[in-house]
Amino acid sequence: MKRLAAFVFYAVGAIAIVYLALYAYSAFTGRQIQPGDPIHIFRGPDAPDYSSILPVIASGATHATRL
Repeated sequence: MKRLAAFVFYAVGAIAIVYLALYAYSAFTGRQIQPGDPIHIFRGPDAPDYSSILPVIASGATHATRL
């Protein structure tokens, strides 16, 4: 049981080191994001327009209680 626990401990440590190495690689070689850069979101031209459908939400409230 101690041998299994030691193996799990070292495996978790190795995974953590690999994660940190990948994070450092992406931080130093990745594209820098500058404030004001536009976010580009692309949709397919044949995608349905879900905003044209108005959903009916039954909340059960008959009047607004917040001021």
